[in-house]
Amino acid sequence: MPDLNLLITLDALLAEGSVAAAAKRLRLSASAMSRALARLRETTGDPLLVRAGRGLVPTPRAVELREQVSRLVQEAHAALRPVQSLDMAQVERTFTLRTSEEFVENVGPALLARIAGEAPGVRLRFINKTDKDSAMLREGRVDLETGVVDPSASPELLTQALFRDRLVGVVRSGHALSQATVSAERYAAGQHVYVSRRGQDRGQIDDALEVLGLTRQISTIVAGFATAIALARDTDLIASVPERYTTHQRAGLYSFALPLTLPGFTVAMLWHPRLDADLAHRWLRGCLREVCAEQVQSALP
Repeated sequence: MPDLNLLITLDALLAEGSVAAAAKRLRLSASAMSRALARLRETTGDPLLVRAGRGLVPTPRAVELREQVSRLVQEAHAALRPVQSLDMAQVERTFTLRTSEEFVENVGPALLARIAGEAPGVRLRFINKTDKDSAMLREGRVDLETGVVDPSASPELLTQALFRDRLVGVVRSGHALSQATVSAERYAAGQHVYVSRRGQDRGQIDDALEVLGLTRQISTIVAGFATAIALARDTDLIASVPERYTTHQRAGLYSFALPLTLPGFTVAMLWHPRLDADLAHRWLRGCLREVCAEQVQSALP
């Protein structure tokens, strides 16, 4: 297999027409350049440069190669040079985001508006996130994910926080829990809709109630928070959902702080390291981060 480094040497020799000048250009010794010229002659089967008086002149084969070699070397340098900027208005690309339907409902409109204004050729493809398996990120089938980072998540993935959140209770307007202070006892006594993408029938709320000697009645289990909120709006069920998911769905709902001691949580975006330096992907991450920050700011009292 030919040594592609010889292309750079040949480009310098053909441009300078001198072993000494080419050696200086590439910061090599004259003897090293002479050995390289010998290898080039052997590889191409042509003398390339022959002596004429005190200097060297190119052979017909060398003249034929000069422009082609120069172009190849320039293209190689360009390919290996870090990209400094990218005009997103000219980019045409589809990004696949794996996230929950609730996240799309709450963040999607602002994110799409931002992208339409800056990069009309960019399209987002949202797919529903039903588990925390990161295989799709590793395999390149997904460009970006959002969610609460699991401690058992693959250590190779990169993450960045988007916002903090907490669980709140949600009932329909006029529900008994909307009429007075919600105690742990009153909360536990109601009928609950529980959100579980894995089909489980209890979680951290049940553990916190158990510490207080209380048990809640879960009468319905659903796979998503949006469904739980919809059921709470039209029935007497109590839903416990992330507060951010109630921001744009206040009509017909009453929200209250849970009468329990529960930790907050961080929603983050996750991506594979192979996309970390990709300028278009970096731009998308910046858009998502800024849109979430703006929504957090607008939600402050």
